[in-house]
Amino acid sequence: MVTVTTDPRRWWALGALVASMLTLGFDMTILNVALPTMAADLGASTGQQQWMADAYVVVFAALMLPAGLLGDRFGRRRMLVTGLGIFLAGSLVGALAGDVNSVIAARAVMGVGAALVTPLSLSVLPTLFGPEERTKAVGITSAASALGLPLGPIIGGWLLNHFWWGSVFLINVPMAAIGIAACVFLLRETKDPASPKVDTVSTALAATGLGALVYAIIEAPVRGWGDPLVLGTLGAAVLLIAALVLRERRVERPMLDMALLAHRGFLFNTVAATLVTFILTGLLFVLPPYLQAVLGHDALGTGVRLLPMMGGLLVASRLAPQVVARFGARAAVSAGLVVLAFAGLLGSRTTVDSGYGFVALWLTITGLGFGLSLIPAMNGGLSALPRDRAGSGSGLLMTLRQVGGAIGIALLGSLLAAAFRDRLDVTGLPARAADTAGESVVAAHLVAERAGSAELAASANSAYVHGMGVVLLVCGIAALVSALLAAAFLPGTPEAREPETPDMAAEGADARQ
Repeated sequence: MVTVTTDPRRWWALGALVASMLTLGFDMTILNVALPTMAADLGASTGQQQWMADAYVVVFAALMLPAGLLGDRFGRRRMLVTGLGIFLAGSLVGALAGDVNSVIAARAVMGVGAALVTPLSLSVLPTLFGPEERTKAVGITSAASALGLPLGPIIGGWLLNHFWWGSVFLINVPMAAIGIAACVFLLRETKDPASPKVDTVSTALAATGLGALVYAIIEAPVRGWGDPLVLGTLGAAVLLIAALVLRERRVERPMLDMALLAHRGFLFNTVAATLVTFILTGLLFVLPPYLQAVLGHDALGTGVRLLPMMGGLLVASRLAPQVVARFGARAAVSAGLVVLAFAGLLGSRTTVDSGYGFVALWLTITGLGFGLSLIPAMNGGLSALPRDRAGSGSGLLMTLRQVGGAIGIALLGSLLAAAFRDRLDVTGLPARAADTAGESVVAAHLVAERAGSAELAASANSAYVHGMGVVLLVCGIAALVSALLAAAFLPGTPEAREPETPDMAAEGADARQ
C-alpha cells in the first residue's frame, strides 16, 4: 500500500509531470514535419527516414513493461529522474548529430528514456493525490500527453522556419531539465519491492524480435522480399517473438501477461486499438512530405495543416462517451472504424491538383474516426477485465499499440517507397542520379533542381501522390476489415461497471500494490 501525501506542493509536482508528458507527446509527432528537411540536409532515403521515426517507437514499445517494474523495485522517483536524464541525453545527441545513423541512435536512446517516464509518471500519482483528487490529476496528465500530438507538428514547423533541424531535438532539453529538477525537489521516493522482477531474457527477446521484424519490413522494398537477408531476418523475428510468448506463458509472474488475451472483450478491443494506431502512425508518416514537397508548404504551414485531424479528434473525444452510452461500445468502435475507412478511401482519391481543401476534408473525417474508435476500444478492453488485472492489461494494451505504430510506419512506409520508385520516370538520368531520385520525393526534387528538369519534379509529385493513394487505400481497407471484425466479435452488452481510461486503470493498479 502507498500512503497519500497532503503536501501542498503536489500540484507543482503534477505540473512537472505534465511538462514531461507534454514533451513526450509532441516528440511522437514533431519529427514528422522535420523528416523532409532532414532528408534533404542529411541525404536520407525513405528507409532511413522510417528508421529515424521507428527507432524511438520500437525501443519505447519493447521497454515500457520492464521500465515500469524497474520503478516499482528500485524507486519510482529514481527511475523517473533516470528516464528524463536519458531522454535529455538522447535529445542532445540528436541536436548535434551530423549524419543519419547518429540521428537514429539518438532516437533509440530517447525511446529508452520515454519508456521509463511514461508508466512511472502515472504510477507516482497515487502517492501524491487521494481518491477525491486523483481522477482530476490523471485526467490532466492524460490530456497533456494527448495535447502534445497536435502541438508537435506546429512547434516543429515553427522551429524549422527559424532554426536548423536539430532544434526539434534541442527543445526537449530545457523541458526535461525542468522535469528532473521538479522530480528531485517535489516528489518523494516510493517503491514496491514485492513487484515482479524484470526478466532480462524476455526484455531482450521483445527488443530483438520487434527490431528484426521492423528491419525486414523496411529493407524488403529495396532488397526484395525474396532476398536472403530479408527472409532470414523475418524468420528470426518470428522465432524470437514466439520464444517471448512461450517464455511469458510459463513464468509465474510474467511481464507480458498473455493470459489476458483469453478475455474476448479485451482481445478484440485491443486488436481494434492496435489497428487504429497502425493506420494513424502510417498516415502521419506519409502526409508531411506531400504537404511540403508536393504542395510546397513550409514546415510551419505543414504543421498547421495537420490540425483538421486533431479538430476531428477533439470532437470525437466529446462525442464518443455519448455514443457508447446510447448504443454500446461495439457500435461505437465499429462506427468509428467505418468512418476511418471512409476517410482512407476518400483520401486515396487525392491527386496532384486536388489542393489542400480536399485534404483538410478527409483529414477531419480521419480524426473523427480515430477518436470514435480508439477511445471506446481502449476503455472497453480494460473494462472487460477484472479490476485486479487492469494494471497489467493497460501495460499490454499500450505495448501492443506501440508495436502497431512501429509496424505501421515500417509497412506503410515501405509500401509508399515501392510504389513511388515504381512510378517515378527517371528516363535520361545517369544511373547514380536515378537511384538517388528514387530514394524519396525530397531527393527527387533535389535531383530535378540540380538537373533543371521540370519533368522529373512533376513525375516525382505524381509518383508520390500515387504512392500515398495506395497507402491510404490499404488503410481504408484495413479499417473496413477491422470494423467487420469489431461488429462480429466485440461483446454487445455494456459493462456493468464504469469503464476506466487506460491511464486510470494503470494508476489504480499501482495504488493497490
